Amino acid sequence: MLDQSSSTRPHAVVIGSGFGGLAAAIRLGARGYRVTIVEKLDAPGGRAYVYRQDGFIFDAGPTIITAPYLLEELWSLCGQRMADDIDLRPIDPFYKIRFDDNSVFSASADPAAMRAEVARFEPDDVAGFDRFIRDSEEIYAVAFTKLADQPFHRLGDLLRSAPDLIRLGGFRTVYNHVCRYFRNEKLRVAFSFHPLLIGGNPLTTTAYYSLVGHLERLHGVHYAMGGTGAVVTALIRLIEGQGGTLRLNAEVAQITVAAGRATGVRLTTGEQIAADIVVSNADVGWTYTRLLSEQKRRRWTDRKFAHARYSMSLFVWYFGTNRRYHDVYQHTMLMGPRYQGLLRDIFSHKILSRDFSLYLHRPTANDPSLAPPGCDTFYVLAPVPHLASGIDWQQETEKFRARIEARLEETELPGLGECIVTSRVLTPEDFRDRLLSLNGSAFSLEPQLFQSAWFRPHNISEEIAGLYLVGAGTHPGAGVPGVISSARILDQVVPDANRVRAG
Repeated sequence: MLDQSSSTRPHAVVIGSGFGGLAAAIRLGARGYRVTIVEKLDAPGGRAYVYRQDGFIFDAGPTIITAPYLLEELWSLCGQRMADDIDLRPIDPFYKIRFDDNSVFSASADPAAMRAEVARFEPDDVAGFDRFIRDSEEIYAVAFTKLADQPFHRLGDLLRSAPDLIRLGGFRTVYNHVCRYFRNEKLRVAFSFHPLLIGGNPLTTTAYYSLVGHLERLHGVHYAMGGTGAVVTALIRLIEGQGGTLRLNAEVAQITVAAGRATGVRLTTGEQIAADIVVSNADVGWTYTRLLSEQKRRRWTDRKFAHARYSMSLFVWYFGTNRRYHDVYQHTMLMGPRYQGLLRDIFSHKILSRDFSLYLHRPTANDPSLAPPGCDTFYVLAPVPHLASGIDWQQETEKFRARIEARLEETELPGLGECIVTSRVLTPEDFRDRLLSLNGSAFSLEPQLFQSAWFRPHNISEEIAGLYLVGAGTHPGAGVPGVISSARILDQVVPDANRVRAG
């Protein structure tokens, strides 16, 4: 056991140092807990890990910040200002969408500019765009502003919100919702792809998630100078300033339980760390099926997770070039020849299609510090099926990467093959092995209607007292705003440290 005599404060152990775990640690520290974060990897961040290779710096996962006020709140809890630690810069346009015929749609927060973009593709859809913006704002006001940071651990929480959610058309899918406003297929794609950013299929994800587009317009899309990893580093400093501790290379084997209550964690080394409460930022399926494998569970059983529906996974290729591609925008969506067919191949048929759609990130467009002088850092991402597909990534990885390289060379990066000087890939197997995500899914449980809100694993565990959940697999879901909001919920469900000490 670790010696706890150095502090009389109640002890909280946080499993995992992704954005959800870091936000949880800060909130608990602000409420009087002594916090220890245990992290399996050799550096913090979880999906926001940073790779450093041959003088290049690659953010492994998130590349943008879309609700900076959620981060600013964490600094405020520590009596500090985020602006003193993080150089957050707005990006305008947010991103460019290049369709297979090379037509380009630029997305921004400017309503006039967006109307002009819509009119370029279909003048008759401008009125639909205005209605879409109005209705998306209403969905955002309820589904995010009102409900995202509210616990859904009681059935009554769902019943109270049901009238609003039904009125807002949650029974529709995002794609069907968008089709009510736009007749042009390219515009339907441009305004419906957002669920992919949080692991959802636009063809099946509830229309509530159309709020992502409004979230971008309301708060903007931002880039942190130094990369998203710079935000992680700054959050760690806040935690250490509160007296919290980060332990790296510390993988949890089991959450220890006595009399139905979490008492701490046991590491794979055999070391036990006692705690008054445990917060898991690990994959929710991994938490219940592996970290609580010794406990009898009533709802979140192995069988339940075996039959759940999971988000797609991702294939990510990180590479650096010995030249600069000045004409390539920082964020570009490269759409393939198919939209609905490709989504069905990924989510339903679970096959690796010959065609693909890509997200290309060039952070050195605005931040040359991430590459040696005269060089560019790139990150290209393709949604792919999770590991239940049976795809053999040992056989497919290089072939798939080479196809992506050829596509980029044809569309955005001429001469790419001759100027790559560093390269690495992330496959669904890495999500399973490095990030301990069931089925190698990139975003945990798929955000369908009956896997959202009350139907999702609750932030306060239904199985074990003193155990709380944050991150992509619990309410409200994936994405940086979602996982930070999940930590916000802890303020309502975790007892104040003074009560724990008195008890």
